[in-house]
Amino acid sequence: MMRKQIDVVGAVMLRNGNVLCAQRGPRGALAGFWEFPGGKIEPGESPRAALEREIGEELECVVAVGDELTTSTHAYEFGDVTLTTFWCEIISGTPTLTEHSSVRWLPPSQLGELPWAPADLPAVELIATFGVPHELGAD
Repeated sequence: MMRKQIDVVGAVMLRNGNVLCAQRGPRGALAGFWEFPGGKIEPGESPRAALEREIGEELECVVAVGDELTTSTHAYEFGDVTLTTFWCEIISGTPTLTEHSSVRWLPPSQLGELPWAPADLPAVELIATFGVPHELGAD
């Protein structure tokens, strides 16, 4: 039996050296876990275009999508999720809660204190270990 393959993107957004962390809402899979905001890539859509669209829908912000951070796959009970995370910068807007129950700006050293969705953990570990790109982290 083929497992469902779900391709998603996540935004690692930076402000003053801190990283935006978003808590999943109470409904749906992985309720209450923390993640990098983003969502599913639609058919025919590039990962970067999907991320721009998803951040607009979820947080009502416009972002500039930068370099890829990492790609990881995690087998959940509902399917195999492949998450590609990108460094992003907010161009306009302030993160607004439309789907998430909370957002926090945390320094890289504190990311590990939150209960992250498993697919997001490789990116969390990279950021906690190596920090954020200087050109993105400073304002």
